[in-house]
Amino acid sequence: MTSLTAVSSTPTDTDRPTGPRRWGLMFAAIWLFYLLSPLSAAWNRHDLRGVVGMVATVVFATIYLTVFVRMRWRRVGAPFRPPMRSSQGVAIVLVEVALAVIMCLAIGQKGDAAAVYIAVTCVMCLQTRWAWLASVTVAATTYAATVWVPDWHRDEGILFGTLVATLAIWGISQSINRNIEVLAVREENARLALGDERNRFARDLHDILGHSLTVITVKAELANRLIDVDPDRARTELADLERLSRDALSDVRRAVEGYRELTLPGELARARMALSAAEIAAELPNTTDDVPSDRRELFAWAVREGITNVIRHSGAQRCTVVLAEHEVEVRDDGRGSESVGAGNGLTGLRERAAGLGGTVVTRSLDPGFSLRVVVP
Repeated sequence: MTSLTAVSSTPTDTDRPTGPRRWGLMFAAIWLFYLLSPLSAAWNRHDLRGVVGMVATVVFATIYLTVFVRMRWRRVGAPFRPPMRSSQGVAIVLVEVALAVIMCLAIGQKGDAAAVYIAVTCVMCLQTRWAWLASVTVAATTYAATVWVPDWHRDEGILFGTLVATLAIWGISQSINRNIEVLAVREENARLALGDERNRFARDLHDILGHSLTVITVKAELANRLIDVDPDRARTELADLERLSRDALSDVRRAVEGYRELTLPGELARARMALSAAEIAAELPNTTDDVPSDRRELFAWAVREGITNVIRHSGAQRCTVVLAEHEVEVRDDGRGSESVGAGNGLTGLRERAAGLGGTVVTRSLDPGFSLRVVVP
């Protein structure tokens, strides 16, 4: 148990900074260069105040770098927000302010270099409104000190530098947050596109297998009835079964590969064969020349869905397919609306029709049922 705990607490490769994160840490450490000025001033004093100034400067730099490191570790894929509770952020800012005051008391005006780092810490540790309030207060107070404290010279640069540093870090934080929002939107769009593609594939697979398996089932039943009565016809039907199963397998493979194309003449030919196997008289058009090319695939799906429902559910004796420039209709003389439900096939057909601005109309006849797709 002890060994497991030790292993789990050991940092993994994903916990260590790599690539941009490692360079970001180096970038933060480089900016500590400006604390060399107060550190050098403390070193040159050679007294207790110098030692206190050096310790305060080193501790100040350590706290600043620690806050930055925590922000970098937490911010992988997360918005730029304080990595701690508000009370902790306030405590860190107050500690740095106290250390900055000690630096100024120990080594003089050189210690005001800490003001810029305090402002940056405020942006990293506090919520936006409080961060700006604290940063502006630090900038104004430090500038006022350069004006009022004896032996200090007025330094407008510290005011400008502190405010610019605050604005820069705040701008970076906003840019990070916007980029993360954009990435989140892209991921959501990709997820929705994947879901749509899955639904489309499921719909297409249902349409392919639903039609093919229906015809195969009908032919198998017919062959079973003919095997003793008319063996030659039974062998013919069995040969058709083999061919149909191969065609269905080929259709599925093309659907998986994304290359399947449906043709209206091909569907009419399949419909004629399927209706014949089901012993349903067929009245089908001999040409598809009147149908515009952009509607042929939709009308082919309509023929496939309509013929499949006629064979499966209608109990019809006759089926008619009517083609025109703007519409296709599949009608039969079977049981009417009782034979067709709102299944996946009709749902998929409605979605395809909607893509071309068309509609799917179903109605009961006396006798029979009509499936009609209209594209204006």
